[in-house]
Amino acid sequence: MNIVLKFALNLSLILLSLSAIMVFIRLLIGPTLPDRVLAIDVMSVLVVCIIAIFTIISKHTIYLDIVIALSLITFLGTVAFAQFIEWQLGNKMENRDD
Repeated sequence: MNIVLKFALNLSLILLSLSAIMVFIRLLIGPTLPDRVLAIDVMSVLVVCIIAIFTIISKHTIYLDIVIALSLITFLGTVAFAQFIEWQLGNKMENRDD
């Protein structure tokens, strides 16, 4: 790898790590459930990006399978959380009508 690519990969790992720290703080602070769900979703996307960059650095393509599996699990988790939030809001609306 040339020096520019190494620098770009290292810089991106640093920036993604800083982003993960900020998102983790949002996860802890986030006052509502949708804030926390969004923070978990963003955190998983950041983890996928970090693993993908690590795949480029290490030149082991087996990590791409992990990225694909993690992306699928993340998507399914996001859909499940969205349905739960919608169900929770529906219950609140029904209770107000009574």
